[in-house]
Parts: sequence; C-alpha cells; structure tokens
Amino acid sequence: MMYPDPNTVTRVTSIGAGPIGGGWTAHFLARGYDVTAYLHEEAEKAAFRSILDTAWTSLTDLGLAEGASLDRLRIVTDLEDALDGAEFVQESAPERLEIKQALYKQMGEILPASVVIGSSTSGLTMTEIQATCATPERTVIGHPFNPPYLLPLVEIVGGDNTSPEAVEWAGAFYKIAGKAPLLMKKEIPGFVATRLQEALWREALHMVANGEATPEDIDIALMNGPAPRMVSQGQCMAFHVACGAGGMATNLDQFGPALKLPWTRLEAPELTRDLRDRMVNGCNAMAGDRHFEEMAAQRDKEIVAVLRALRQSRLG
Repeated sequence: MMYPDPNTVTRVTSIGAGPIGGGWTAHFLARGYDVTAYLHEEAEKAAFRSILDTAWTSLTDLGLAEGASLDRLRIVTDLEDALDGAEFVQESAPERLEIKQALYKQMGEILPASVVIGSSTSGLTMTEIQATCATPERTVIGHPFNPPYLLPLVEIVGGDNTSPEAVEWAGAFYKIAGKAPLLMKKEIPGFVATRLQEALWREALHMVANGEATPEDIDIALMNGPAPRMVSQGQCMAFHVACGAGGMATNLDQFGPALKLPWTRLEAPELTRDLRDRMVNGCNAMAGDRHFEEMAAQRDKEIVAVLRALRQSRLG
C-alpha cells in the first residue's frame, strides 16, 4: 500500500470526547490542521468544549502554528460524516476492547486503505484492536502522554497485521505534527514511558503502605530531585554523566551489585483499604479546596514555562 506524503496531510479526524480525544483535537488545531471531531452524542459537546478552551490557553501561550484556529474545527456525531475526507485518524475511544474492535471494523469498511489510523490506547494492544478490521495493515498505536496537547511524546507500535510502512509513516507524520515520536521495537504492556511511570508508582505505594512517606513527601522528592534533571537528561544519561569520565561503565561496575536488592525485593503492594485511604487522604490534603480545573490550568502553565525554557536553551 502506498501511503500519501505525510507532509501533505491537512485534515485530521479525532475520535473521542474525553481528555485525550479533546487534547489531541486541540493539538492538531494548534498545529494548523483542519480537524473533524467525532463525539458519540450531542450531550458530550459542553465538556469537550471545556477541554479545548483549557488547552487553547496554554497552546496560545506556547505559540500557535501559522493559520491555527479553533474555527477550523468541525464537531459531528455521525461516524461516516466524521471520516469523510480524513487524511489521518486519531482514535481515542473508551478503553474497552469490544468498543474499539467494533469501531475499527466500521472504519476499515469506510476509510480508504491509504488512510492510517492511530489509537491512543494505553492498555490494549493493536493486535487485539485490529482483529476484526478488514484493513489492519494501516492501523497503529499512537499512545500520547497526558496532556497530549503539551507533552510531545507519542509511542508508536503496530500489531501482528500492521505493515512496517504504516508504522514508519505514522512516525513521520507525528514528527511533522509537532510530536516526539518513539517507534517501539515490539508490542509490550504499558509501552515504554508508562512502564517507567509504573515503577515509580509501585515504589510510592510501598512507601505509603509502610508508613515511610506520605503522598506529599513523595511528590516533594520527585519534583525537587529527579524531575528537573529529567527535563534535560533521562535516567540513562543522568547516571552516565553523573559518574564522570567513566560514564555508565563506572556506574554499573561500582554500584550495580549493591543495587540488586532494591531492583528485586519489591513486588506490587496489596491495595488494601488502608492504603487506598492513605493515598486518597494524602492527595486531598495537598489539593485543599482547589478544583481539578484550577490544578490542571496551573499544571499546564508550568509545563508551558518548562517547554519554552527548553526551546530557548536548545536554540541558544
């Protein structure tokens, strides 16, 4: 199958009314695309518009592409209408296999085979999703990090019946669309970034369960320790540079044996009612009387500041 030049794509269809679907819609609009958003029903419009409004504030601060406008959005509740003229589809439907399989069956029959479909799924594999699709070769996972309108990462992987050309095309398209694509070597549960995040989450739950730290302690440690450094260097390069001229070899040769115990001693903790309550109460205490929309807006404002600083540093 010959896929079009990804540079020529001007019209994107975004499926889903939630934070991910709305976030993708905002991202593509901010990059100057014409976007058709498919919502399951009219009742979802108000919440969907709220997501767009929140995202647009930060995207405007960060800088819109030439021609970017909310006026280039069309919202529909008919799938065939939503797919008409689409040159790429970003699917962010609910994380239920039967829903996604039915949707991909329909899209496989409606869309030209040259149109690549990317799924935002975080918990399913493309092999499962594409099982009833008549044209599975053009279906890939394009898994974003939340919020997708600000964080650049998108993890890309195909299923058993996906063509390598579709995966490569998706990687090229996402890069043109302003993302930082990561083409994965194989399907794995949790992809790459989420698996790393899950390791942090597991350790956090253990410390709370054992009375070793509160949720606030954990967030203070991360926000003032590894997190600022990781903006510049990931875990691997941070340890490589930290050990001087010897690099990662020094790190592993000197410290590796001593780290075997913390690498292997902990499995996922039992989510008891007590642990659940400690986490909930700890997070509620940190949030205070702030509404989630206020906290999301502050998060986005600070992410924009970090991205702008990085852009200036790397250009300078």
